[in-house]
Amino acid sequence: MNAPHASGLPATRREFLGRTAKGIGLLAFSGFAPEFLVRSTLGAPAPETDRRILVVIQLAGGNDGLNTLVPFEDANYYRLRPTLALAKDKVLRAGDTHGLHPACTALHRLLQDGKLAIVQNVGYPNPNRSHFRSTEIWETGSSSDEFAPTGWVGRFLDHACAGQPADAHDPLAIHLTGTGVPQSFMAEKSHPIFGLGGGLANRRENEENRRLLEAMAGNAPADASGNATFLSQTLMDTLVTEKKVQRVIGDYRPSSPYPGSTFASSLRSIAALIAARLPTRVYYATLSGFDTHSGQGPQHANLLTQLSEGLAAFQKDLEALRLADQVLTMTFSEFGRRPSENESRGTDHGTAAPLFVMGSKVKAGLHGTAPDLDLKRNQDLTFSTDFRQVYATAMEQWMQCPSAAVVPGPFAPLGFV
Repeated sequence: MNAPHASGLPATRREFLGRTAKGIGLLAFSGFAPEFLVRSTLGAPAPETDRRILVVIQLAGGNDGLNTLVPFEDANYYRLRPTLALAKDKVLRAGDTHGLHPACTALHRLLQDGKLAIVQNVGYPNPNRSHFRSTEIWETGSSSDEFAPTGWVGRFLDHACAGQPADAHDPLAIHLTGTGVPQSFMAEKSHPIFGLGGGLANRRENEENRRLLEAMAGNAPADASGNATFLSQTLMDTLVTEKKVQRVIGDYRPSSPYPGSTFASSLRSIAALIAARLPTRVYYATLSGFDTHSGQGPQHANLLTQLSEGLAAFQKDLEALRLADQVLTMTFSEFGRRPSENESRGTDHGTAAPLFVMGSKVKAGLHGTAPDLDLKRNQDLTFSTDFRQVYATAMEQWMQCPSAAVVPGPFAPLGFV
């Protein structure tokens, strides 16, 4: 075990990452990267053009599934939600019995165009209603009674990306969260991972990390041969990667405008990085605010508008770039909401909910079984599709990775790809 360096600087790669990848993205430190190193990485050969990419979107807070995919022919839905239920003539038909929230107009067009699959009633046995714990279960791809040390994306990287050089500049996974490295990315092996996010708005944290990097650049000791230690190399790798990523995003001009939301801006950045043909296999972004305990109606509609319009702009951009065939985008939320509304015209923490899968290669339409709503007040939904089946499908049918290496099961793949 490495002892802390006498200067107080981090002495291991893990400690460095722990102190500098807390959602700040390192975008504030671009001025330190030597231009000749940036030019050398920008001139690297592009990866193969048929590399498949997965984009994961977290709907943080617990998305209300019943007002996202509305069971407009079920009288129990209207019984359980006397004020929150959406009128049958307002929903956007996705089938004979279900339709999308009217705020999902752009997603509805994707559904009609054969580019959107909706997996119904997704959850897991013995559900947990804690935001933190249920998110951990989803991100680690584990059972509710186990605490896995690695995430499902991390296990994919361990299994499918083992040949990537450990000192490669280009990241295999990129997150745009602003809240630190997603637990999904935790792996047994070391992989190039990069973060973009909310740090630019946090001047104090940026300054602290700037001072840290300056100290590291000036004080990193040499080894017995006089060469820079891994610490100095890690610093340089990070700065070179940051410079390249910043340039790619700054120079990008999408085929058509994106909406003005922060979420859409994240998707624009992902499109830019995909267009640059980085070897990145997984991107991760977040749309927050779904914890709708009160006044759910307008809040939920606004969030679904952001989601719908952002995803549609992203898909349109990928198609203009002729890269849509390489990208699969899917959403998840830590849980759904209870079927019955509460006294504050909101919904409380529940269990299962639908999720979206978008791409030019999906089998569009509804997948899985709709929930049974013959319930008493404050009863929860019983899930019909295990979320690990969704992961298994993404691995087997899209990323071409044995699902057992990512979500030990077995979990039978679904038919949405």
